[in-house]
Amino acid sequence: MTTYHEFPQEEIDQLVDTARTHYGEMNLTAMDSAVAASHASPLKLGDVCISVTVENSKVCLSLPIINQKICFPIPISIPDGTAAKACLKICTTFGFPTGVCVSISALGTQVIHQCFGNC
Repeated sequence: MTTYHEFPQEEIDQLVDTARTHYGEMNLTAMDSAVAASHASPLKLGDVCISVTVENSKVCLSLPIINQKICFPIPISIPDGTAAKACLKICTTFGFPTGVCVSISALGTQVIHQCFGNC
């Protein structure tokens, strides 16, 4: 059975709240449209990291915001059972969560980086 590692929901919620607070303080409705448009690109927040283990040449994660379970391939040079670290950044636009970016490191090297949604 595949193990899907999960990120702590409390830390995810704190990052989303941080983005909402940031944009709430900016008062976008009072801004000139050109200035507001310059803030339309996604803001990436945080680096919520968890310890994971390579199993069957992959690391499987349950990803918040996009609500998907995804397995990432790990290079064959990294054996099963190797301790690894998975980190997550939350992408927001105007304070609304729009996606996530995942990075996985093992043996001191980043082996995966992928973004999902609007990042």
